[in-house]
Order: sequence, then C-alpha cells, then structure tokens
Amino acid sequence: MTPAHRAGSPREADHSPELRAAARHFGRRGFLTVTGAAAALAFSAGLPGTAHAAEADPRRITEDPFTLGVASGDPLPGSVLLWTRLAPRPYEPGSGMPRARVQVRWELAHDARFTRIVRRGQATAHPELDHSVHAEVTGLDADRVYHYRFRAGTWISPAGRTRTAPRPGARPGELRLAAVSCQAYHDGYFTAYRHLADEDLDAVFHLGDYLYEYAVNATGGARAYTDRRLPAHFNRETVTLEDYRLRYGLYKSDPDLMAAHAAHPFVVTWDDHETENNYAGGTPENDVPPEEFLLRRAAAYRAYWENQPLRAPQRPTGPDMRLYRRLRFGRLARFDILDTRQYRSDQAYGDGWQTPGPASEDPSRTMLGTTQERWLLDGWRAADTTWNVVPQQVTFARRRNVPTPAYKLSMDAWDGYPAARARLLDGAAAAGIENLVVLTGDVHVGYAFDLKADFDDPASRTVGTEIVATSVASGKDGADRPANWADITAANPHLKFYNGRRGYVTVTLTGERARADFRTVAAVTTPGAPVTTAASFVTEAGDPGLKPV
Repeated sequence: MTPAHRAGSPREADHSPELRAAARHFGRRGFLTVTGAAAALAFSAGLPGTAHAAEADPRRITEDPFTLGVASGDPLPGSVLLWTRLAPRPYEPGSGMPRARVQVRWELAHDARFTRIVRRGQATAHPELDHSVHAEVTGLDADRVYHYRFRAGTWISPAGRTRTAPRPGARPGELRLAAVSCQAYHDGYFTAYRHLADEDLDAVFHLGDYLYEYAVNATGGARAYTDRRLPAHFNRETVTLEDYRLRYGLYKSDPDLMAAHAAHPFVVTWDDHETENNYAGGTPENDVPPEEFLLRRAAAYRAYWENQPLRAPQRPTGPDMRLYRRLRFGRLARFDILDTRQYRSDQAYGDGWQTPGPASEDPSRTMLGTTQERWLLDGWRAADTTWNVVPQQVTFARRRNVPTPAYKLSMDAWDGYPAARARLLDGAAAAGIENLVVLTGDVHVGYAFDLKADFDDPASRTVGTEIVATSVASGKDGADRPANWADITAANPHLKFYNGRRGYVTVTLTGERARADFRTVAAVTTPGAPVTTAASFVTEAGDPGLKPV
C-alpha cells in the first residue's frame, strides 16, 4: 500500500533513471521484500565477488588517496576496527579511483611516531565498496591506547589514535565519553568537532544524522564560501548510491570532523537523515512507491557502512542492516546501541507535533521492532555493570510543548510510542536495572531529563536519566534560550536543563557517579568559536536523578 503523503513534508522532486529502471526490471511485488531490493541494488551497483574487478598497482596512484582521513570504531577488549577510504578526488563520482581493487597496508603502534609497531596487515579496497577499508585488528592488549595509519603505494595516511576496551571483568576507575549528533553541512561549520578532538575521551558516540540528504548549494549554504565553489551535483537531494557516496565525501572532507575521528574511536548509529527525513521502517516520508523507497534505503545503508568504522556483522544486505549491538567497558558500563528507525511503526496522526490519542497509544505500536526490543530486554536481565547506557536517537522522556491541557507531543519521538516506552521501563525495572542512562540526539538542543515511573506525577520515582546532545551544526547558531524555552520548561518538571546552542556533551562515569558536561559554541555560521561549558549535572549510582554541579 502506498503510504499517505505527510502534511508539511516536501515532495521528492524526481527519481534517478537507475531507480526507475530497476523498478521496471524487478516489478512491484519483488521490491516489497528484502530479497527483491537487495537484488535490485546488486543489479545496479554490484558487490565484491560479482564484478571481479582487476587489481591495480597502488604505486600508480598519483594523487593523495587519503583525503577523507582515518577513523576507528567499536572498541573491544582485544580488538579495534580501523577505517579509511581511498578518494583522491572525493567530490567527483568514483572519487578519482580506477575501477579496480587496491591493496592497502595498515600499521598499529604503541607510540605516535610508529617506532614500536604492534601489528601490521593488509586489506583490500574494493571498487564495489567505493574503495573503503574496514580492517579488524585483533590480538591487542585490553584498555590500551594505540596509534594507527594506512599506506597505499607511496602514500601514507594521517595517523589516528584509538583505544581498546577494558576486559569484561575489569573495574576501570573512570570512563569518559562524548555524545554528538546532527551535523548539517549546509547549516554551518563543524567547530564543535575541533574542540572535541582536544578532549581526553575513551570513545565518542554518534547518535545520528551524520549527514543530511538535502541539497548543498555551491557556496556550502550557511558556510558562505567565497574562495571555492562546490560542484552542482551536491545541489540536489540524495537518492542514488552515487548521491550518498558523494555526500559522504563532502562531509568527511571537513577538517574538524577528520580531526575528531583521528583523535577518538567512534561508536555510530543512524537516525533518519542518513536516508530520508522522518522515514519509519519501510514507509517513506513522501508518497513515492514503496519499491523506490526500499531501493533508496538500500543505497543509503550501503553508503553508510562504506563510510563508517563498522565491523563486518553490520555490513548491510539490500535495505536491511543490523545496526543495534552491545559494547561493554569492564564492569563499569555497558552500552546497548539502538536503531529506532529501521523497525518502527509509522508515525501516528501524520507525524509532527500532535495531540496524543488512540492511534499513538495503541499498545501494538513499536519503536524498535519485536526482535530488537526482545534483545534489549533479555540483555538487561544478564546485566552486571554499574551503569547501563542506551545510546539511541530520539527523545525518550515525555516532552509536552505547552503547560496546558491542550498540549501536543512529538509523534516522531518516544512520545508517539508510549506503550513501547513503557515496555522498556517495565523491563528495566524487572531486570533490576538501577543506573539507567539514555543518550539521545535528533532535536538540535541540549536537554537533561529525569526519567519518571509516572510522567503524570512529578513526585513519582525517578528511574533513570536522559542526556540529550545538541547538534554539531544543524539549526545554525541557535540560542541559549530558544523561543519555546519557557513553555517547554514549565510543561515538563522532570526537565532539568534546556539549551539551544550547538556543541556536544561529555559524560564521565565512575563507580560512584555519572557527570554530564554540556559543551557549547556560540556560533557555527562563522568558524573558530571557542567552547564553553553551559551546565554540568551529576547522578549518583543507586540514586537516580540529576543534580546541578
């Protein structure tokens, strides 16, 4: 069934010849299955082992192929994932690389000068995967800093710094992480990332909207370039695999983002804009045929994996990609990283801010899907860490828009799925989860919430905390007090902090407490703004509830 057009949503302009041709080739019914969409993507782009690309001599690469820098991710006690992508000309289709596979060498060392090499290896950059490299390095010491780099022919990449996780039974004294989200290139500079690169962190959690599908004009939107012009193909919405690959090339060429990736291992999950605004499962934002949206989703998911430091289990198959997964840092903290886009029910009442009712409160509605929800609840029953952290995308706490009975709620957030939220809070209580911390992105503001057993009763038991990271750039400069600050704070007594500047949040975990520092910059439409701490809060282990520092 073709989904209804959502009020207020911009219609898609048109679709690529590749999409239309694939749709005709496979037919409507085939596209309604994962198999059909996966076949269509293979039909249009190929996968390693199907195209049988020849091997190129890396010594014949005549331009620097490491223009997008390096990254690491998903740290384990004895392993790290190293990433790069060969792209001498990242703003061009094909990125200036031959249609051939290239052997890339990597090195891991104890020191930044690479005088004490720990591991060396080789990985293949396949043209079918846009010459991305995902090298899983094993046999490492737990809880240790390493330095890494890549080589292709005579070219050497910038060096990166990463860190392995502590052993499962270890009790580290402290874990320091950061949460970031929402980096619309056309809304401003990634100044927050330059400051993030200088922080002393164990890991960075990216909570979604790593890129935006919207057009970026020749002057970079709010960046207002005067010294260069971007190619015209960026000035359209992303739909095809080539579109998404080019957009990642634009975003990942940002020097501040590259600096942050080189400084810290990232743990990533997506939200909507990596594919399309406010999509829900297989339902697109606009009234396009579902077969076209599934092909678009397959292209977006594939480009996401190609451009992120993700391990092999996350590699997608057509429009399906298992992104939810679990990491732990000794006995101090575990992280259940969620995907609130791929499996959710469609937003009720046409999306947006709406008066809640039977449609949104239907108990059958899901945010995570049955399998992921069960995975989370079952995992909690086996939890043995002090802190149980849930990095995810959209606001979890209830958030009324006005302090009157005529309030509305966001149908795109957990407020549009209250039965699903109740199942999670009930499951946490049944599992004896005491120190629950939800990390959230999406809304381009910083929030600090107490999670209540009953949001209708401010005096009810506090069962956890939610820390919402503001955007890196989305929303442009923002304000300390957005226009709705008075209404939102009065309507939600469990809300302890609300700030609308750009930036990130750092969270420091110890055996006794968790501390959140909201780090903000005054401007992103001009580069170089300093960073300040807008507010700090702590929550004590065994005593949930945020207290200002």
